[in-house]
Amino acid sequence: MIRYNIIATGSKGNAVKIDDILIDCGVSFKKLKDVYKHIRLVLLTHEHSDHFRPSTIRKLAAERPTLRFGCCRWMVPKLIECGVLPTQIDVYDIGKRYDYNIFALSPIKLYHDVPNCGYRLYFGRQRILYATDTRTMEGISAKGYDYYFIEANYKKEEIKHRIAEKKACGEYPYEIRAMNEHLSQEEAEDFIYSNMTSKSRYIFLHEHTDK
Repeated sequence: MIRYNIIATGSKGNAVKIDDILIDCGVSFKKLKDVYKHIRLVLLTHEHSDHFRPSTIRKLAAERPTLRFGCCRWMVPKLIECGVLPTQIDVYDIGKRYDYNIFALSPIKLYHDVPNCGYRLYFGRQRILYATDTRTMEGISAKGYDYYFIEANYKKEEIKHRIAEKKACGEYPYEIRAMNEHLSQEEAEDFIYSNMTSKSRYIFLHEHTDK
Protein backbone atom coordinates (compact mmCIF):
# COMPACT_ATOMS: atom_id res chain seq x y z
CA MET A 1 0.00 0.00 0.00
CA ILE A 2 1.34 3.44 -0.91
CA ARG A 3 1.67 6.26 1.59
CA TYR A 4 0.19 9.59 0.62
CA ASN A 5 -0.31 12.98 2.23
CA ILE A 6 -2.66 15.66 0.89
CA ILE A 7 -0.63 18.64 2.09
CA ALA A 8 -2.97 21.10 0.37
CA THR A 9 -5.60 21.03 -2.35
CA GLY A 10 -7.76 23.79 -3.78
CA SER A 11 -7.47 27.24 -5.30
CA LYS A 12 -5.25 28.48 -2.42
CA GLY A 13 -2.58 25.86 -3.00
CA ASN A 14 -1.87 22.31 -4.11
CA ALA A 15 0.75 19.81 -2.99
CA VAL A 16 0.36 16.04 -2.71
CA LYS A 17 3.06 13.70 -1.44
CA ILE A 18 2.87 10.11 -2.73
CA ASP A 19 5.59 8.00 -1.14
CA ASP A 20 8.71 10.13 -1.74
CA ILE A 21 7.29 12.07 -4.71
CA LEU A 22 5.78 15.55 -4.38
CA ILE A 23 3.24 16.41 -7.07
CA ASP A 24 2.52 20.12 -7.47
CA CYS A 25 4.20 22.75 -5.35
CA GLY A 26 1.76 25.61 -4.88
CA VAL A 27 2.25 26.10 -1.14
CA SER A 28 4.64 27.94 1.16
CA PHE A 29 7.89 26.26 2.11
CA LYS A 30 6.66 26.25 5.71
CA LYS A 31 3.92 23.79 4.72
CA LEU A 32 6.60 21.41 3.46
CA LYS A 33 8.83 21.62 6.54
CA ASP A 34 7.89 18.13 7.74
CA VAL A 35 8.33 16.43 4.37
CA TYR A 36 10.86 18.26 2.21
CA LYS A 37 13.84 16.26 3.49
CA HIS A 38 12.11 13.01 2.51
CA ILE A 39 11.26 13.92 -1.09
CA ARG A 40 13.37 12.58 -3.96
CA LEU A 41 11.37 14.02 -6.89
CA VAL A 42 9.10 17.04 -7.40
CA LEU A 43 6.65 16.68 -10.28
CA LEU A 44 5.16 19.83 -11.78
CA THR A 45 1.98 20.03 -13.84
CA HIS A 46 1.43 23.65 -14.92
CA GLU A 47 2.33 27.25 -14.16
CA HIS A 48 -0.66 28.49 -12.16
CA SER A 49 0.41 29.85 -8.78
CA ASP A 50 -1.74 27.43 -6.77
CA HIS A 51 0.32 24.60 -8.30
CA PHE A 52 3.69 26.29 -8.76
CA ARG A 53 5.01 28.76 -6.18
CA PRO A 54 8.40 30.14 -7.32
CA SER A 55 9.58 31.10 -3.82
CA THR A 56 9.04 27.54 -2.59
CA ILE A 57 10.71 25.99 -5.63
CA ARG A 58 13.68 28.32 -5.12
CA LYS A 59 13.94 27.34 -1.45
CA LEU A 60 13.67 23.62 -2.21
CA ALA A 61 16.42 23.84 -4.82
CA ALA A 62 18.67 25.69 -2.36
CA GLU A 63 18.00 23.40 0.60
CA ARG A 64 18.16 20.17 -1.44
CA PRO A 65 20.78 20.56 -4.21
CA THR A 66 20.45 16.88 -5.21
CA LEU A 67 16.64 17.02 -5.48
CA ARG A 68 15.20 16.13 -8.89
CA PHE A 69 12.46 18.15 -10.58
CA GLY A 70 10.32 16.51 -13.27
CA CYS A 71 8.04 18.23 -15.76
CA CYS A 72 6.95 18.54 -19.37
CA ARG A 73 8.78 21.02 -21.57
CA TRP A 74 6.55 24.03 -20.90
CA MET A 75 7.63 24.16 -17.24
CA VAL A 76 11.39 24.07 -17.83
CA PRO A 77 11.85 27.87 -18.27
CA LYS A 78 9.82 28.48 -15.08
CA LEU A 79 12.07 26.16 -13.10
CA ILE A 80 15.25 27.73 -14.46
CA GLU A 81 13.91 31.19 -13.52
CA CYS A 82 13.65 29.84 -9.95
CA GLY A 83 17.31 28.92 -9.89
CA VAL A 84 16.90 25.21 -10.57
CA LEU A 85 19.86 23.96 -12.56
CA PRO A 86 19.13 22.31 -15.92
CA THR A 87 21.00 19.24 -14.66
CA GLN A 88 18.41 18.86 -11.88
CA ILE A 89 15.47 18.79 -14.31
CA ASP A 90 14.03 15.65 -15.90
CA VAL A 91 12.05 16.65 -19.00
CA TYR A 92 9.16 14.44 -20.09
CA ASP A 93 7.13 13.89 -23.24
CA ILE A 94 3.44 13.10 -23.00
CA GLY A 95 2.73 9.38 -23.18
CA LYS A 96 6.29 8.17 -22.68
CA ARG A 97 7.31 6.06 -19.67
CA TYR A 98 10.25 7.00 -17.45
CA ASP A 99 11.80 4.56 -14.97
CA TYR A 100 13.33 5.59 -11.64
CA ASN A 101 14.40 2.19 -10.29
CA ILE A 102 11.72 1.67 -7.59
CA PHE A 103 8.98 3.52 -9.47
CA ALA A 104 8.09 4.70 -12.95
CA LEU A 105 5.89 7.44 -14.38
CA SER A 106 4.20 8.59 -17.55
CA PRO A 107 2.73 12.08 -18.15
CA ILE A 108 -0.79 12.40 -19.57
CA LYS A 109 -2.18 15.37 -21.49
CA LEU A 110 -4.81 17.40 -19.62
CA TYR A 111 -6.95 20.28 -20.89
CA HIS A 112 -6.82 23.62 -19.07
CA ASP A 113 -6.33 27.29 -20.04
CA VAL A 114 -2.55 26.78 -19.97
CA PRO A 115 -0.48 23.71 -20.96
CA ASN A 116 -1.02 21.06 -18.28
CA CYS A 117 -0.38 17.41 -17.57
CA GLY A 118 -1.27 14.70 -15.10
CA TYR A 119 0.72 11.60 -14.22
CA ARG A 120 0.47 7.85 -14.18
CA LEU A 121 2.67 6.45 -11.41
CA TYR A 122 3.82 2.85 -11.11
CA PHE A 123 5.11 1.40 -7.84
CA GLY A 124 5.71 -2.24 -8.65
CA ARG A 125 2.24 -3.62 -9.39
CA GLN A 126 0.47 -0.62 -7.90
CA ARG A 127 -0.81 1.94 -10.38
CA ILE A 128 -1.85 5.50 -9.60
CA LEU A 129 -3.49 8.22 -11.67
CA TYR A 130 -3.12 11.91 -10.74
CA ALA A 131 -5.20 14.42 -12.70
CA THR A 132 -6.32 17.90 -11.69
CA ASP A 133 -7.16 21.20 -13.39
CA THR A 134 -8.69 19.72 -16.53
CA ARG A 135 -11.98 20.36 -18.28
CA THR A 136 -12.27 16.76 -19.47
CA MET A 137 -10.93 13.24 -19.01
CA GLU A 138 -11.86 12.33 -22.57
CA GLY A 139 -9.38 9.99 -24.22
CA ILE A 140 -7.83 8.89 -20.91
CA SER A 141 -8.19 5.31 -19.72
CA ALA A 142 -6.98 3.91 -16.39
CA LYS A 143 -8.70 0.56 -15.99
CA GLY A 144 -8.21 -1.18 -12.69
CA TYR A 145 -5.80 1.31 -11.13
CA ASP A 146 -5.21 1.12 -7.39
CA TYR A 147 -5.52 4.85 -6.66
CA TYR A 148 -7.22 7.73 -8.44
CA PHE A 149 -6.31 11.26 -7.37
CA ILE A 150 -8.88 13.18 -9.41
CA GLU A 151 -10.17 16.74 -9.45
CA ALA A 152 -13.82 17.11 -8.42
CA ASN A 153 -14.07 20.88 -8.52
CA TYR A 154 -17.82 21.49 -8.27
CA LYS A 155 -21.29 19.96 -8.44
CA LYS A 156 -23.08 21.05 -11.60
CA GLU A 157 -26.43 22.03 -10.11
CA GLU A 158 -24.88 23.84 -7.16
CA ILE A 159 -22.54 25.91 -9.30
CA LYS A 160 -25.29 26.81 -11.78
CA HIS A 161 -27.35 28.05 -8.84
CA ARG A 162 -24.45 30.17 -7.54
CA ILE A 163 -23.88 31.66 -11.01
CA ALA A 164 -27.56 32.58 -11.32
CA GLU A 165 -27.56 34.19 -7.86
CA LYS A 166 -24.48 36.30 -8.58
CA LYS A 167 -25.81 37.44 -11.96
CA ALA A 168 -29.08 38.47 -10.28
CA CYS A 169 -27.08 40.55 -7.77
CA GLY A 170 -24.89 42.13 -10.45
CA GLU A 171 -21.79 40.29 -9.24
CA TYR A 172 -19.20 38.67 -11.47
CA PRO A 173 -19.60 34.86 -11.26
CA TYR A 174 -16.08 33.42 -11.01
CA GLU A 175 -17.75 30.03 -11.14
CA ILE A 176 -18.09 30.33 -14.93
CA ARG A 177 -14.34 29.83 -15.25
CA ALA A 178 -14.53 26.81 -12.96
CA MET A 179 -17.15 25.24 -15.23
CA ASN A 180 -15.10 25.95 -18.35
CA GLU A 181 -11.69 24.85 -17.08
CA HIS A 182 -12.25 22.30 -14.31
CA LEU A 183 -13.78 18.87 -13.85
CA SER A 184 -17.10 18.52 -12.06
CA GLN A 185 -17.70 15.95 -9.33
CA GLU A 186 -20.17 14.19 -11.63
CA GLU A 187 -17.58 13.94 -14.42
CA ALA A 188 -14.95 12.73 -11.95
CA GLU A 189 -17.31 10.05 -10.64
CA ASP A 190 -18.21 8.92 -14.16
CA PHE A 191 -14.53 8.49 -14.98
CA ILE A 192 -13.69 6.71 -11.73
CA TYR A 193 -16.65 4.33 -11.76
CA SER A 194 -15.98 3.36 -15.37
CA ASN A 195 -12.36 2.49 -14.54
CA MET A 196 -12.10 1.35 -10.91
CA THR A 197 -12.48 -2.10 -9.38
CA SER A 198 -13.77 -3.08 -5.95
CA LYS A 199 -10.20 -2.77 -4.62
CA SER A 200 -9.52 0.71 -6.02
CA ARG A 201 -9.45 3.86 -3.91
CA TYR A 202 -10.18 7.40 -5.06
CA ILE A 203 -9.32 10.77 -3.57
CA PHE A 204 -11.08 13.92 -4.77
CA LEU A 205 -8.90 17.02 -5.25
CA HIS A 206 -9.29 20.75 -5.88
CA GLU A 207 -12.79 21.45 -4.61
CA HIS A 208 -14.09 24.88 -5.63
CA THR A 209 -14.59 27.47 -2.87
CA ASP A 210 -16.94 30.41 -3.33
CA LYS A 211 -15.42 33.85 -3.89
